[in-house]
Amino acid sequence: MGWIFYFILSFILVQFILGILHHTFFWKSFPSKNSGKLPFVSVLVAARNEEFFLPMLLDSFEKLNYPSDKIEFLFADDQSEDATFSILSEWCQNRENAQVVKVEQFDCNKNPKAQALSLVERKSQGEFLFFTDADCQVPTTWIESLLAGFSEKTGMVIGVTQVKGGRILDKFQELDWWFTLSLVKVATDWGVPTTGLGNNMCISRKAYERSGGFENIRFSLTEDLEISKSILRKGFLIQNQVSPEALIYTKGEASWKDLLIQRKRWMCGVMTLPIYMKALLALQFFYYPALILLLFLNFPIGIGVWFSKSVLQTIFLIQFARKAGRSLSFFTTLLFDFYLLPITLLTILYYFWPSATKWKSRSYS
Repeated sequence: MGWIFYFILSFILVQFILGILHHTFFWKSFPSKNSGKLPFVSVLVAARNEEFFLPMLLDSFEKLNYPSDKIEFLFADDQSEDATFSILSEWCQNRENAQVVKVEQFDCNKNPKAQALSLVERKSQGEFLFFTDADCQVPTTWIESLLAGFSEKTGMVIGVTQVKGGRILDKFQELDWWFTLSLVKVATDWGVPTTGLGNNMCISRKAYERSGGFENIRFSLTEDLEISKSILRKGFLIQNQVSPEALIYTKGEASWKDLLIQRKRWMCGVMTLPIYMKALLALQFFYYPALILLLFLNFPIGIGVWFSKSVLQTIFLIQFARKAGRSLSFFTTLLFDFYLLPITLLTILYYFWPSATKWKSRSYS
């Protein structure tokens, strides 16, 4: 059995070496094009109980440098119990290119957010559909940057998202997002697309309609993953646009409890991935038991492997964040494993814990 643990440790080290080489030599970028002809686009947002964060999102929409006659904003209020609908109504009132609708009822056998988005999609006219969340802030260059990633065969382009916040938990959540998105980017550039990104993605009208859209995806608490699967099945490509122009900001989860609730929902999506993706994620997790065993068998070598992995991982994440125009602290990033181990273990335990999955003040068994 010892060879299995050595294989896992070697795999993890090689993974980060290949990732660093990818960031340096094989990176796929999509610079914005000034063709002169701008397509009409639709921005779709489903909001539920987001009165605190909505003003920041709407303010960022006002600063978009895309022509107002080439863009429309469509909001779905998903049965909010706060001032969300009032805020959206007031913002849309004096804008001819903005509209908000209320979700009066929904099918309990389908994802509520997917139903809300499909409701406003039916009212949209855009050649490209842009999606973000109500607790995000988009850059002024967001539209042009994601559009630059499209080719004839591309059906979806996803951007990159950074968690903002001053607490240590926010900093580690930020690294967690960089870690996940960097692996997604490497996999996609190597021809292994993984998922969509619900708070920062664009889907072409052609791909959306051919895939059946959000209205026809199966029930899932990760609607962005399901729509990406549908788009891939129809033969379209998914591209990742990692650049400062495509960088969206979002909030971190307020507590460890909230973070685990979020991760439990994400695990529901992970469990629907192909078997080879699950196997790769399992290798990531079993790195820690393998390392602990090695520390018992040969402490100096175990420390060397741990340090090597942490340094390579740090370089990997710093390079990735730099592509998005952000700089990371080497010391904080070096400590990332002290967050990654407990959150990974707790997420798995909480996923199998016999309790409902909570999302937007709703429970799902």
